[in-house]
Amino acid sequence: MNILKDKVAIITGAASGIGKATALLFAKEGAKVVVSDISEKGNDTVSEIVAAGGEAIFIKADTSKVEENEKLVQQAVAQYGALHIAFNNAGVASPPKDTTEFSVEEWNKVIGINLSGVFFGLKHQIPAIIAAGGGSIINTASIMGAVAQLNQVAYNTSKHGVIGLTKSAALEFSSKKVRINAVGPGFINTPILDFLSEDEKNLLIEKHPIGRLGEAEEVAEIVLWLASDKASFATGTYYPIDGGYLAQ
Repeated sequence: MNILKDKVAIITGAASGIGKATALLFAKEGAKVVVSDISEKGNDTVSEIVAAGGEAIFIKADTSKVEENEKLVQQAVAQYGALHIAFNNAGVASPPKDTTEFSVEEWNKVIGINLSGVFFGLKHQIPAIIAAGGGSIINTASIMGAVAQLNQVAYNTSKHGVIGLTKSAALEFSSKKVRINAVGPGFINTPILDFLSEDEKNLLIEKHPIGRLGEAEEVAEIVLWLASDKASFATGTYYPIDGGYLAQ
């Protein structure tokens, strides 16, 4: 349908999982996609987009560093002339530990990528999007932005923070034609869950009334809607996509 025709979009964490699925979908819908990740596998995402007839470039960036977020936006605008959409999706989890056993280094890593990285992205994306005449930013939170998972103090905190950050920025910039929303995936069948055993995954499945884990492509569809003009009245809101997890 090309609902993102001629739009320029930055997607972080786009080497795999939700980010990759969204990059492929955005390109299919006509966007020029700036694929970003700390992993060089982002080049594989670009290759798939180009092979399918889309347009994309890869820019390696560590979103936990403010200067790399700035360069990412600058390079995107230099390449394509504008920025209309950003999907701040890069994120990490950590092995389960209780709060007293969680190291400062682990805390700083999770908060740095999952929360500070989103703030750094917004700081530089918003002025560029305003300059382009407006657009949309989507931040990846989690169902753990609304509830908490046992022994995941940094992850829970970071995702709660993303929701607050999203609402704050939306209040400030929606009048300037920048819509800002967050999505809250449930447990999605992506590499971030690779550390779990099959038994552990089955326990997670039981927590979802729909009876399965989500797929990255399903999350990409709601991100696409939020990025498009079809969501023109949607801003400052958190959208769970969780197979019924939070309804319990």
